[in-house]
Amino acid sequence: MNAPAKAVQSPEAFLDSLFDESILIKTGVDGLYGRAGVFEEVIDRFEDAVTKMAVGDKATRIHFPPGMPRKNLEKAGYLKSFPQLAGCVHSFMGDNADHAKLVGMIEKGEDWTEMQDATEVALTPAACYPLYPTVAAAGPVPDGGKLFDLKSYCFRHEPSKDPGRMQLFRMREFVRIGTADDVIAFRATWLERGEQLIKSLGLPCVIDLANDPFFGRPGRMLAANQREQGLKFELLIPVASDDNPTACLSFNYHQNHFGTLWGMQFADGEAVHSACVGFGLERTALALFRHHGTKVEAWPDDVRRVLWG
Repeated sequence: MNAPAKAVQSPEAFLDSLFDESILIKTGVDGLYGRAGVFEEVIDRFEDAVTKMAVGDKATRIHFPPGMPRKNLEKAGYLKSFPQLAGCVHSFMGDNADHAKLVGMIEKGEDWTEMQDATEVALTPAACYPLYPTVAAAGPVPDGGKLFDLKSYCFRHEPSKDPGRMQLFRMREFVRIGTADDVIAFRATWLERGEQLIKSLGLPCVIDLANDPFFGRPGRMLAANQREQGLKFELLIPVASDDNPTACLSFNYHQNHFGTLWGMQFADGEAVHSACVGFGLERTALALFRHHGTKVEAWPDDVRRVLWG
């Protein structure tokens, strides 16, 4: 069995230790890393444990690509609330003369990005964002509501030396759409399940009231309102810092916001409510390596039983 996890001096020190052990691989950009095979295996096994916990729910499984229509990101209000995190795909759309200019700028070491224009594709910031327009397009939501199992690579522009704050990362989400009572009960169930699963992995955790990182002065009011209404909870685990634990799971109640925004309605025209639970896959894997060491064959037997059976 590994020795108890030692206090991490800083997020950067933890990141360097992961590089030294080749768990993560440098690319030259903060928050953008290669992952070793063992890192991917841990994520796969953790996802299996999540799937087993949810198997009786019979959720509809949908996996979207890491890009979504830019117009949908705009309509969702993401750029109003989180402009600092958003990313849009740009591409070269010029002619031969423009291409010659582009090549010349690159050869001179000049900034060539002005030669690109925005495409219709934005990078997905959360796995559930592409879902809501598709639900609305499918017609009225049945009386029992709907439940979805989603997964996607996501992008948020926040380069950092904290390995738990990657710019490209994977999110596994379960999204419940239905009445207020339906989705509140769903979130309560997953608050219990999530804590149970993380504790079964030998990881210290606490669930706490939280808010999203809304931008600017209006954002501070939105954040305060979100906390006052108890709309967001996070499961926190000490990963790169003992003093500032990392949110590895989030539990969000959207009320009827997305139902009204996208026109997701019951047959009588009433807007649906929605809630989601999100698992940060890289963050949970990092927590396991932090607390149990880099040699997975030496992890505690009870943890290995949960992950490998």
